[in-house]
Amino acid sequence: MIKTLINGYSGKMGTVLSNEITKDNEMELVGGISKHCRECFSDFKLYDDIFKFKDAVDMVIDFSHPSSLDSLLKFGLINNVPLVIGTTGLSDENFKNIKEAAKKIPIFYSANMSLGINLLLSLAKKAASFLGDSFDIEIVEMHHNKKIDSPSGTAYMIANEINKSFNEPKKYVFNRHERAEKRQKNEIGIHSIRGGTIVGEHSVLFLGEDEEVEIKHRALSKIVFAQGAIKAAKFIYKKSAGFYTMDDMLKNFTGREN
Repeated sequence: MIKTLINGYSGKMGTVLSNEITKDNEMELVGGISKHCRECFSDFKLYDDIFKFKDAVDMVIDFSHPSSLDSLLKFGLINNVPLVIGTTGLSDENFKNIKEAAKKIPIFYSANMSLGINLLLSLAKKAASFLGDSFDIEIVEMHHNKKIDSPSGTAYMIANEINKSFNEPKKYVFNRHERAEKRQKNEIGIHSIRGGTIVGEHSVLFLGEDEEVEIKHRALSKIVFAQGAIKAAKFIYKKSAGFYTMDDMLKNFTGREN
């Protein structure tokens, strides 16, 4: 059994993740960390500070907030514990710290743990390679009205993956109402919608002369993200130190190469 600690337990993803872990016969939930732990009810130990957790642990799965990242990395390094990080809204400095820590412990990061969204990434990259500069590219993401970061980390993932298809990376444009000029060919537009209880929807539009191609992924519940995180935890368990992504895991499962 993989003894697992959830960082960000009282959040919406933490709640879903805890339910999925308790149903998995290879995982054991041993504790939760939340700044609001007094509001939580559980049969296991909850703390408001990750360093108050003193029991044995094999894995930490993190769906919290960028402000918790430094403590998370420090905990992982001190205890030699692998980390699965699904927190979004991270800065370049955050990623630098993650990759530095990954020299000593295994760390899996993805802004979106859904297997389906990672299929979208592959399809979008192939479409960009095939269609080239003859099509304009726009990304539209929709989330619930409680989501803080905008655009979503997944929207950036998609844009970054598409940009790998071009010799000259395209620039990202987020706010066209401030631009009194026509659209440029070297742009990828990224647009955010926030409202209601939308779990997550991402569309990639390739808009050409008299034809359009759209690739879309819609998450109907947060369970898909929790299941992806659990797969990631099993993937890096017993792995050597390193920075791992969803692409590494998918290559491992399918046996495909770059």
